[in-house]
Amino acid sequence: MAVSAPNLINAEGLTKGYGTRILLDQVSLGLSAGDVIGVVGRNGDGKSTLLGLLTGSVEPDAGRVIRTGGISVAVLAQAEEPTGGQDVRDLALGGRPDHAWAADPRQRRIVAHLLAGIELDTAVSDLSGGERRRAALAGLLTGRHDLLVLDEPTNHLDVEAVDWLAQHLRELQERGVAMLVVSHDRWFLDAICTRIWEVHDAQVDDYEGGYAAYVLARAERSRQAGANEQRRRNLVRKELAWLRRGAPARTSKPKFRIEAANELIADVPEPRDRLELSKFAMARLGKDVIDLADASVVLPDGRPLLSRITWSIGPGDRIGLVGANGSGKSTLLRLLAGEQRPSAGRVKHGLTLRLAHLSQHVTELDDEDRVLASVNRLRAETRLATGRDASAANLLEEFGFTGDRLVTRIGELSGGERRRLQFLRLLVGEPNVLLLDEPTNDLDIDTLTVIEDYLDSWPGTLVVASHDRYFLERVCDVEYALRGDGSVAMLPGGVDQYLAERAAAGQLERATGRATESRVSDAARARTARKELARLESQLDKAGRAIERLHARMAESASDYSQLTKLQVELDTAETRQSQLEEAWLLAAEDAEG
Repeated sequence: MAVSAPNLINAEGLTKGYGTRILLDQVSLGLSAGDVIGVVGRNGDGKSTLLGLLTGSVEPDAGRVIRTGGISVAVLAQAEEPTGGQDVRDLALGGRPDHAWAADPRQRRIVAHLLAGIELDTAVSDLSGGERRRAALAGLLTGRHDLLVLDEPTNHLDVEAVDWLAQHLRELQERGVAMLVVSHDRWFLDAICTRIWEVHDAQVDDYEGGYAAYVLARAERSRQAGANEQRRRNLVRKELAWLRRGAPARTSKPKFRIEAANELIADVPEPRDRLELSKFAMARLGKDVIDLADASVVLPDGRPLLSRITWSIGPGDRIGLVGANGSGKSTLLRLLAGEQRPSAGRVKHGLTLRLAHLSQHVTELDDEDRVLASVNRLRAETRLATGRDASAANLLEEFGFTGDRLVTRIGELSGGERRRLQFLRLLVGEPNVLLLDEPTNDLDIDTLTVIEDYLDSWPGTLVVASHDRYFLERVCDVEYALRGDGSVAMLPGGVDQYLAERAAAGQLERATGRATESRVSDAARARTARKELARLESQLDKAGRAIERLHARMAESASDYSQLTKLQVELDTAETRQSQLEEAWLLAAEDAEG
């Protein structure tokens, strides 16, 4: 007889609103050990509010949350604010010296994958947003917790790091760790989740399985309910058809009958008619689109970022770019767009090019402008590349701008709304070449589905740089890898091939490292040891000063027994910390001596 997993959190009749808007209304649900639950829904529908209610950071207007006593909960918020004086070692490793955390193989893996290239003694305030995010995620994973609450954990991670994180979280799940995950990364949700919670219309619908299973189940529920939202239902059908016709792993082991759902796609064609789109693209663009001839980009420090690339991009090509952070994806897109000149070689554009470049930034938007007015000024009415007439208002509605949001100042929009508006403004210009740099940033899944639907019938040339595997596979026909050595290479096997090549390269690097480790010079070892000793001596100085201050405060409070008791507890803690640092210093000194 199977033993059910212990319950960690139960929510009963939760209601929460802000002003006149009710985000959650009489919601009841539960979370058990080992559950990995993906939370999906449109931006602003209450996903983060639901997480806050379940973890206790937000109080409900009605209802209650019961948490098992003694459970350890760790939260990764969307935005991590640095604490004054904190360095990476403090945030990610609890301030432990190298020999302490490096003795744990699990923690070595976490540091190697998430903190590569980041000095542990760097102040958190000096990190970029992406580096700070990785350090906070490392700090969460190096701890031991019963429940992990992750709000957009894949932000700022490249495709290789996302793959590693999925594997690591699966290992934690096997050990009974529960997780609540808000993410727009559908591949990631499908890889780790055992259930999906969809937040919409102040309710939460529960689906078993990963993201692919959720799409199937939602389609079946839509069929049974005879849903009135025709467009939404059609989008679900299209995505379902793509999933069912793709790799079997995408829809493996669904926890419900899928026969009825499959009836929905019997007459659904492939998402794209490649031949027809290619003919249309050729008519709009001609034979020449963008050609690179021996193009190179050299960084100011002399490092070659792109090296002698010769590449011809033709009409109707749909290309996905993958690569580690810093490998040159954004630079390559700027090169293709003509926004950056190559250090050597040349870039040639076709005569009929109407190019639009979606960058990672939204600086081209005027914060004082209004949403509808900003689009109307570009063009009140346009005939899209698909041949469909659409007013600015209709396009805005498709992209989620209705009611009061149409006249909202752009500066008051959320990050996701600004991103949607940025993409929409590009489409209004009727481009025949689209260059998209991380287009899925800050967008909810429903908006991504709308964009994918538009791109399915868009007859132009598309180049996408993204860490979102699902989006790349959905809208692109071929992937290319930037390997970090200046080259760009085609990936016939797609992202899976790229990850396999990176894994093989990592194994070779580790084997080479082990072979040469014994030949590391004594001077190098001494430099490393001296650096660690200097760090520990600095920490010891701080600890000594802290103890001196506590002694002074105790002398001032000699007649206050209650205050003395509190100060004694602080002194004991400080002296214990000092003893630990002294032991670490002695060990490091032994290493320095050889």
